[in-house]
Amino acid sequence: MARPTTVPQARALRRTAPETERLLWKLLRDRRLEGLKFRRQVPLGPYVLDFVCMRHRLVIEADGPFHDPERDALRDAWLAAKGFRVLRFRNTEIQLKDWQVIGRILEVVGTPPLQP
Repeated sequence: MARPTTVPQARALRRTAPETERLLWKLLRDRRLEGLKFRRQVPLGPYVLDFVCMRHRLVIEADGPFHDPERDALRDAWLAAKGFRVLRFRNTEIQLKDWQVIGRILEVVGTPPLQP
């Protein structure tokens, strides 16, 4: 369940998405990637997830230059406790090696998620 404050935050993030997130969204939206349904800027608990495929319990995060590894570790642990897997990609990976990003996503989707 999303916190009441994360819903408006998610809406604002959708409107002001950085170029890298828009680029990744073009690859993931409309079931373009092997028919997988992804949603973007999804509020979940205290967080807003960049992209999520609920069927495979897979979260994809586009990490820009301002990510805090300690906060990311706490967030990833919280998501893992809820049964989600998290893939993090740096902006340069998304911009310059999008085929590797897609390959990694498909590789992870091919393995079943762990039960929380």
